[in-house]
Amino acid sequence: MSDAWLLGRARELIAAVQRTERSEQLKVIETLDELLDETQRRGEPVLVAQLLRAAALARLVTRGMVDEAEQLLDEMLAHTKRHGLALLRADAHALRGRRLVLAGQEDAALTEIARALALLDDAPSADLQMGRRAWDRLLSSALNDCWIVLNQLGVYEAAEEVITRAHQAIRDSAGPHEITLQLMNRVKMLLGWGLRLERVGRYDEAGEKFRTAASMAIAVEAPFAESLFPREAGVPAVDQVGVLAASLAFAAPNSAHIDRLRRLHGTQGYPHENILVTIALSRCLEVDGLRDEALDVLLEARHTQAEDNSQPSMRLNLVRELARLGDGEQGGDAKSSVEPESKPTSPLADYAATLEAELWSLRESQIATLDTRREHERLSAEHGAITQQALQDPLTGLPNRRALDERLRSLAASAMAQPLAVALVDLDGFKDVNDQHSHAEGDDVLRVVASTLRDALRGDDLVARYGGDEFIVLLPGAPLSAATQALNRSVKAVASLPHHLSHGVTLSVGLVSLRPQERAEEVLSRADAAMYQAKRGGGNQIASSPQPGGEPEEQPVDDPTFDAGEHT
Repeated sequence: MSDAWLLGRARELIAAVQRTERSEQLKVIETLDELLDETQRRGEPVLVAQLLRAAALARLVTRGMVDEAEQLLDEMLAHTKRHGLALLRADAHALRGRRLVLAGQEDAALTEIARALALLDDAPSADLQMGRRAWDRLLSSALNDCWIVLNQLGVYEAAEEVITRAHQAIRDSAGPHEITLQLMNRVKMLLGWGLRLERVGRYDEAGEKFRTAASMAIAVEAPFAESLFPREAGVPAVDQVGVLAASLAFAAPNSAHIDRLRRLHGTQGYPHENILVTIALSRCLEVDGLRDEALDVLLEARHTQAEDNSQPSMRLNLVRELARLGDGEQGGDAKSSVEPESKPTSPLADYAATLEAELWSLRESQIATLDTRREHERLSAEHGAITQQALQDPLTGLPNRRALDERLRSLAASAMAQPLAVALVDLDGFKDVNDQHSHAEGDDVLRVVASTLRDALRGDDLVARYGGDEFIVLLPGAPLSAATQALNRSVKAVASLPHHLSHGVTLSVGLVSLRPQERAEEVLSRADAAMYQAKRGGGNQIASSPQPGGEPEEQPVDDPTFDAGEHT
């Protein structure tokens, strides 16, 4: 299985999982987990991040599996941050926002979207190694996931801005599936927006939204036939996708849509999509004089969607439709949205109208909050980048000497970090690389060794560039035996690198344990002395000095009698 095949298969499964029964969704999740395991064995960072996204997203759309998505999203966020994958890191924040909406934490969800958008605002234009089309697809995907949350929260003006950016990202390279997804997302947004406008009495604007959605539903026919969505060949998209059929009915509610909407009503899809189909069906039934059936359809939907938190604004639309129909308001012209006739209003209706007006004004507060948090996140990231540059070695990306000094002081003062192992690592044969090749080749070797050294150690161990071809490793909570095992893995990993990457360099390691009340320069001096002992022994080995005043000992890495757990 090639990497491209794995990614393509994941995309197919994500398209399928959103419109299948729960039993099939669970099978999709199992398959995606297998694909994720395979990609993690391969270790390609972008592919791993994309499969983490797919596995998390499948759980977000499967009833009863949302909580399982949290750990995957945390892993995705940590992975993308570690590997500098800005677009996929933003997507992780967007998906966390989606999970928070499902948990009823709308304000926290808005903060996650602000973080995602701030990352996307500052993302570079493209990664040339990845390819422009793949980059654009990742950007569009992240923006779409932001859009979903804004649409769920009913922040339609901001959602419109984001989905327009998503369209611009792929307009030159989009395939049929991306085009279908964009159009269907716009249809859903316009229908929800139109219903929201109706709730504050802006019926002309609502009708315009419905008519625009209907025109997009017609335009989606051609790309839908070639998309990845599960579909029945030869059957129009409006006869297969409820939200598309609903858009035609909202634009012109009449009896011609009833049979189609009845067939699609309650079929597999997002809960809020089912609400759109329900409201569209009830309006067509109302226009056809079937008022009692229209009420029954709405009441059934209210019961079945009682526990759904995926789109709070859409649930209010359903309740409002029930109140409107139950209060005896009559539908308007079949060519426009449903508008009540002019008549005296009850105190309860006045109260509802006042609440709607207040909710409408709150949407401006939501938009302002989003913009403020977005700018705050952008400035915080900018400040963090400046701070990181001051503490980061520009060549290897590792912490520099200043960061090392701060971390060493902190760990030395922490009882939780004891015992603290300190290692000084020097490259054997590095001077020959610079002399026989070039300093550019030498820089490449340093980067490769730095990455290999870091990846072979524990997550809470610190690897810093000390200067030249020397590195310092801090291993908190590690006695010398455990530290020797960990560093032995690093030495072997570097020695096993392909020659074209390492040019044959190996590691000499001096390992010591911090003594009580010992100053930083003292422990580093002892580590340096132990490292030179390893050098004198021929390199590619570890030497340690565990006892005060003890003579350092060394062990070749390839010595078959070497037991790292017993070495002192």
